[in-house]
Formats: sequence, C-alpha cells, structure tokens
Amino acid sequence: MTAVAGVAMANEPISPIAPVKEINLAQVELGKKLYFDPRLSKSGFISCNSCHNLSMGGTDNLKTSIGHNWQQGPINAPTVLNSSMNLAQFWDGRAADLKEQAGGPIANPGEMASTHTLAIDVIKSIPQYVVEFKQVFGDSEINIDRVTEAIAEFEKTLITPNSRFDQWLLGDKDAITATELEGYQLFKTSGCVACHNGPAVGGSSFQKMGVVEPYKATSPAEGLAAVTGKDADRFMFKVPTLRNVEMTYPYFHDGEAETLTEAVDIMGRLQLGKKFTDEENAKIVAFLKTLTGDQPSFLMPILPPSTDSTPRPQPFD
Repeated sequence: MTAVAGVAMANEPISPIAPVKEINLAQVELGKKLYFDPRLSKSGFISCNSCHNLSMGGTDNLKTSIGHNWQQGPINAPTVLNSSMNLAQFWDGRAADLKEQAGGPIANPGEMASTHTLAIDVIKSIPQYVVEFKQVFGDSEINIDRVTEAIAEFEKTLITPNSRFDQWLLGDKDAITATELEGYQLFKTSGCVACHNGPAVGGSSFQKMGVVEPYKATSPAEGLAAVTGKDADRFMFKVPTLRNVEMTYPYFHDGEAETLTEAVDIMGRLQLGKKFTDEENAKIVAFLKTLTGDQPSFLMPILPPSTDSTPRPQPFD
C-alpha cells in the first residue's frame, strides 16, 4: 500500500478531512458570537459552548449534560467538532442539519429553557447585534431562522484536519507507530469500519446499540424510534464520529463507558461478537488516539453589552 505525499491512499475506508468550502465569513463571525452568548438561555448562564465546549473536544466530558435549574439531561452531549459531516444531528437524528439542530436546545426546557421569541427579543435589544445582523443579512430583520443559520455557519468551520492518521493516509508512513498501525489493521479486520468510516470515521448511518448482545442502557432514550415511531428503530442511534475520540469521553449515548478501553471492549462484544485481548484492545486504542486533529483556533468573541431594555436573566424557576 503506497501513496504519493499529499494524495490520499486508495481503498482505505477512512479518508482525510477536506478543507471547508463555500463558507459565509460574515455569518461565521456573527454565529461565533451567538454560539458563545449565554443570553440566548433563560438563565443567562448557558450557551452552546456550555455543552459543546470547544476547549474540551466540542463536548462537556459529562455522562449527561447539565441544563437549566441544574437538571441532568437524559443523554450524552455529542461533539460539535466535524458535525457538519453527519447525515443528521442529535443521537436520534431528529434534526436534518446543523441549522435545524441549533434551534432545539434554546427552547428545550431541560437545556437552555428559553423560547425562540424571548431569545430574539434579547438580540433585538442589543444595538450592536442589530447592526451586525443588518450588515450580514442586508436588512434589519432578526428572526430565529437567521440566528440558527449563523450558528450553523460557524459550526461548519469546526473541523479538525491534519491528525497523525490523516498524515499517514496522505503518505507520511512515519506519522503513526507500528503499534498504532496494527491497531488500525485490527480495527479494519474486526469489522469496526463497517460503521466507522469516511472522513468523520462515523456519523453516516444509524445502527442498533446491542447487535450480538443487548445493551443495558441507563438512559431512557430510544434512538431513531422517537423520530419514526417504528418499533424496529428502537435503540438505533446515529453512529458517532471517532475523530478526536480520546477527548470526547465518556462514551455512548448514555455516557456509560468512561474510558476508550472500556468502550472498545463493549463495542467488540455487543456489536461484533468479539472479545478483544488486552493487547488487541490497547492497539486499537492507540490507533484511535491518532485520530485527534488540529483543534479549532480563533480569537474569542467579545459579546456586545446588554442594554436597559434587554430582558433580564431568570436563573431559577
């Protein structure tokens, strides 16, 4: 298996992350502010970044996230990094794209607990936002459609290229160690690549959690069945990306696997009917750690100040 530097190796189930194309930079800058602005929440305390922390692999490293009034959510927060590559958003795929997803947490009573109307009232009360929306969209209208469009445009930029494994795919044979390469070969021959493939190493299909053995979930989430209403779709979840997986612990939709070693063991037994030896497990984990790419890097946005007319936060009900 050979490659020319800069040209991806052929016939591999995983491909390098490509650069972002066709991005609206003005919307990105506005969306970045909105992503970090906790005033979109009822409490004035929770932002998109609270559960999808860009300093922590695009998640919160909690078993399940904490929302308004310190409510513990029912499901693990998936990473926002490389999420533009997913076939749908959320574990159950209830949002078709990033734009649709962005509106969900704002109005979810267990998450940001605001309403779209209140969030828009907050934005409209802040003169600098009013000016920026007009500059970005060409007129003075501010609505939830434009808010979610801008947030989604920012999230499209949150990709993590140039992992060591990408470098290996592009021809640098010294980018990964012999042990890591053995782990990749095990990852392929064991069947992991049937679900974890493509540039995101996942995210492109829904699969049942517990194929060979049933999975004893600690979350009430039913997966795709909650969207389709079909009993056959119970416990069908979107396959998560394995990009940056060493940073996005704990694992699975209920956050029950605390370590990669544990996750690999459970996936081997429940999905593949295979019990990895400790040595095999360690090699696969070593490979998975080569999937950590360059993390998004940018200046933190300075949020425009509220005014006397801005609706005040309501931290507790």
